[in-house]
Amino acid sequence: MSKESKESGERHEKRRGHPGGHEKRPKHARITRRALLNSAAAVAVGAVTDGPAAAATSPQAVPRERTGKVPALWREFVRTPFTHPQIPYVGRAGHRAGAAHFPRRPVVADVRAYGARADGVTDSAPAINRAIAAAGRAGGGTVVVPPGTYRIDNLIRIGCSNVVLRGAGSDRTKLYATKNLTELIGLYGSRYGGDKSSWSWAGGLIWLCPTARWDSLATAIRAKAWPFEGWTGNSRDEWETLTTVAPARRGSWSVTVADAKHLKAGRLVLLRLADDTDHTLLEHMAGGGPGPEAYHWDDKTKLTGYVPYEWPVRIARVQGKKVTLERPLPLDIRPEWDPRLTTHVTALTGAGVEGLTLEAVETPQPPHLLDQGYNGVTFQCAYDCWADDVVVRHMDNGFGLVAASACTLRNTRVAGRGSHHPYFCREGSHDNLIEDFTIEQGTTPAPSGTQLHGINVEGLSSYNVWSRGDMRMGTFDSHRGMPFANVRTDITVNNTGRHGGDYSAGPLFGARFTHWNIRVSNHRAGLVKIDGVAPYSVTVGLNHCTEFGQIDVPDFAGDLHTRLELYDTTDVVRPRNLYEAQRELTRELMRELPR
Repeated sequence: MSKESKESGERHEKRRGHPGGHEKRPKHARITRRALLNSAAAVAVGAVTDGPAAAATSPQAVPRERTGKVPALWREFVRTPFTHPQIPYVGRAGHRAGAAHFPRRPVVADVRAYGARADGVTDSAPAINRAIAAAGRAGGGTVVVPPGTYRIDNLIRIGCSNVVLRGAGSDRTKLYATKNLTELIGLYGSRYGGDKSSWSWAGGLIWLCPTARWDSLATAIRAKAWPFEGWTGNSRDEWETLTTVAPARRGSWSVTVADAKHLKAGRLVLLRLADDTDHTLLEHMAGGGPGPEAYHWDDKTKLTGYVPYEWPVRIARVQGKKVTLERPLPLDIRPEWDPRLTTHVTALTGAGVEGLTLEAVETPQPPHLLDQGYNGVTFQCAYDCWADDVVVRHMDNGFGLVAASACTLRNTRVAGRGSHHPYFCREGSHDNLIEDFTIEQGTTPAPSGTQLHGINVEGLSSYNVWSRGDMRMGTFDSHRGMPFANVRTDITVNNTGRHGGDYSAGPLFGARFTHWNIRVSNHRAGLVKIDGVAPYSVTVGLNHCTEFGQIDVPDFAGDLHTRLELYDTTDVVRPRNLYEAQRELTRELMRELPR
């Protein structure tokens, strides 16, 4: 790591409250049912307990506040963190449940040894891909890209787990991309028909995708078919049932299964929930009640195409037929949804990209949905992967999460001319963490007929977090497809973009969206102040905003059960960052446990 990158990382850790870059963790402890975050702490320290815990009532369980106003919603959340009706529990989002550090894998290849040249002229893509392939054959490791500018005339693909592509720092190592995905692969039609470009929401010039998934993608592309991007393959029949699951409630850490013989601690499985003919699963994702029950779901064909809901999760412990998970259940489990744990396309795990800039040859931003595929870094069917200290410049789309879960994007930046999706999160992506991110003001005005979506989420994606952001353009793009239980916190935004999504994708919001401590520099309310449009959701700590530009009406009739607190006030909201406060709450409770 470069001196600059190391110093940047140390500054970052101090901001997170880990002086010296070391996170303090308690010794192994036995957790009881009386502990509030029993399984959250248990997974962290290697102990597991019997199930959801009672509420915490002692003042010591609440993180110590400094100055500022503590909203009533936070005090409510502390009492019911896993089942609060409006605020989701996201305290374990991200790589390895939000670990402060990424693995430092041994260096196994230097791209120069495979023919890469930092002269800005020689096509180094073949050499870089050969080095990555060698690391994969070795079982993983770090591929270093020393300082300099490396021209790449093809995409860079990481298809094996535990492989890390590491530059010398985003200010020292640059990959200069001369071609787009249309030139390299082709421009194939959308899953939904018409002449839309699939590269508007898929693929990257650095593409992290497991080899098994990539092979099926390539087959579909050659056949000019839409390569479905979910966790279970193109036809959704590439999965095998491991066991069925008994009913359980949202927020539970353990489930009871019919047969545990194929399950073991550490295994990654899919929790698969199908909908019934009355669409009660979709209603549940929207919070339930008269509004969702009266909503017309049948003609929302894009939305219903995202079902079954597939949630990847690691198993923490198996005790008889009781299975404890590394995160609490995102939804209820009911018999009518045919709940089961299944296999999935083999995921990419433990892979990362660090310390580099990916810059494309500068071209005008294309018209909406006709992106040519100057796309940055995309994670597909990836779990526990990461990007750190990465900049993308002059891209159609910046950073993508496509059927990706438990990944962390940290210290990332989108720069240069404007991007259609600076960050996109879709096709059932869950439990991801995007923190310390920046969307710079575009270097050229956006041409007419283009759209700037900002931070995107759609397609039943859930429990994702955007934290500590500086958005100098764009918006909070809930792109229909009813994403739910996502958090945006501690972000400054110049709210200039527009959200997307067509009628067939259904509602903009499901339940438990939370916007916490958001500063809107141009006072535009759209998609940030959501108390009038999002069901069972929360807006806390927002400066005064006015509706103008794109104005939405709620998808569901009647009482939305939304909350607005500390709006248009000079009070500082505490906790300032909801995600960090949830993690601190976990640590505070762990400190109280008997050693």
